[in-house]
Amino acid sequence: MSSESTTTPPSAGLSRSQRLGATALWAGLGVVSTLLGMAAAHLVAAVTTPSASPVLAVGSQVIDLTPTPMKEWAIRQFGSADKIILVGSVIIVVLILAGVAGVLARRRLALGAGLLVALVALAAAAAVVQGSVTDLLPSLVAAVTGVASLWWLHGKASATKAGSVARTDSSQHPSRRGVLIAAGALAAAAAVLGGAGRFITNLRTGNVDITLPEPASPAGDFPEGLGDEFGQITPLRIDNEDFYRVDTRLDTPVVDQDSWTLTIDGDVERELTFTFDDLLEMDLIERDITLTCVSNSVGGEFVGGARWLGVRLTDLLDMAGVGDTADQIYSTDFDGMTISTPLDLATDGRDSMIAIGMNGEALPRAHGFPARMIVPGLYGFISATKWITRITLTTYAEKSAYWTDRDWATDAPIKISARIDTPQPLEQLATGETIIGGVAWAQQSGGIDKVQVRVDGGAWQDAEMGPEVNNDYWRQWFYRWDASEGGHTVAARAISGDGTTQTPARAMPFPDGASGIHEFRVTVG
Repeated sequence: MSSESTTTPPSAGLSRSQRLGATALWAGLGVVSTLLGMAAAHLVAAVTTPSASPVLAVGSQVIDLTPTPMKEWAIRQFGSADKIILVGSVIIVVLILAGVAGVLARRRLALGAGLLVALVALAAAAAVVQGSVTDLLPSLVAAVTGVASLWWLHGKASATKAGSVARTDSSQHPSRRGVLIAAGALAAAAAVLGGAGRFITNLRTGNVDITLPEPASPAGDFPEGLGDEFGQITPLRIDNEDFYRVDTRLDTPVVDQDSWTLTIDGDVERELTFTFDDLLEMDLIERDITLTCVSNSVGGEFVGGARWLGVRLTDLLDMAGVGDTADQIYSTDFDGMTISTPLDLATDGRDSMIAIGMNGEALPRAHGFPARMIVPGLYGFISATKWITRITLTTYAEKSAYWTDRDWATDAPIKISARIDTPQPLEQLATGETIIGGVAWAQQSGGIDKVQVRVDGGAWQDAEMGPEVNNDYWRQWFYRWDASEGGHTVAARAISGDGTTQTPARAMPFPDGASGIHEFRVTVG
């Protein structure tokens, strides 16, 4: 009688330890089958569309469905590791269910296979929602590979004494060791396929080597910063590989600059489309600008300064001829993500641009290659569209962008802020002279004029300032503190060039950016 039709319970006649061992074995078979399916799908996605990899597709859908407060909590708790933790959580849940599928397959193969197919169906639905019907291919590969692997392992395991207690002469059938060897071989294949997928993805998402033209309006000389004596203070310019990244994507998009275009439409006199080469031939500006994410908490890491190269946004808009009714720049990326920018702020004389270069190189793919929008003084969620392909001039009443639909602010200027980089919260310090230092920013408010430090709630004391770059760029600062033994509270605040003092009022990032004083405890002695 086949294992599919037997009515004898698989656990009949087994001791408790044997039952647990058999259950663990079958759960492992389900996990191995699923891992192989996921690895094969990841390889296919690496060659076609990386975001269609089942785990990434499900993770992206989770991001879209997660309520804003929970997203903000995750960013506060995990910082730049939030996406890694999300993907890891999805994988853990999938593998737990894969183990259940393996246990079900012990009783009846169709049950285990059905659960695997159901899991893949969820991933396929997420891939289609996030992309197109063609993005189904990795999920189909996962389903076929996973089910075929489970079927093969099921056949081997069912022929052993561990798989079928109805057979008492196990010497006539494959051994348990044989099943484990087969599972190990599939696990090794999964590792190879997954590694190949990662290798191909890394090749495709590598930075593009393009010789950028000299700017018609260069930024000029850049100061050295505070130097080695203050090595714990954030560098004045952040290297491309260290620059923060916050967006809704779990993958790094691969956009071909040869086929990429930027279209300007909507309330304009003429609809225009530009190629990447068109942008290279225009007059380019080079500017040092600090970007900040609205999700940045007080003292947070989602802020950075870099040198950007691009075409003035107003040059492009002037070519198209903006109409009289538009109050919003509604920008769209290559995959349909939308961001809204107040038209009056983007065109009020600040150095808004469509950037194609970052720190002397082409934009890294992770930061928007081939082109992205940058509007100084506004949080990125309303100003910094990466992988941009369309600019539509419209009204807020007519079109609502991604973050607007989620009740974030439509007008969100970056708030004045100072961050302490050294010492760190709860750090144990030696007595004597200690450097308290960090960075501060106050865009579109005259830049940073001064930073003040307070110890144990006392009077505010002026810090020494690092070099000034421009009003759109952050500034380093430091304060020499004679630290005495005991517990102390340190705090810092910024004062802008127009005399505005950083507010002590605490506010969470939602809906228009965090505020408050960066303050924490340290121990001396």
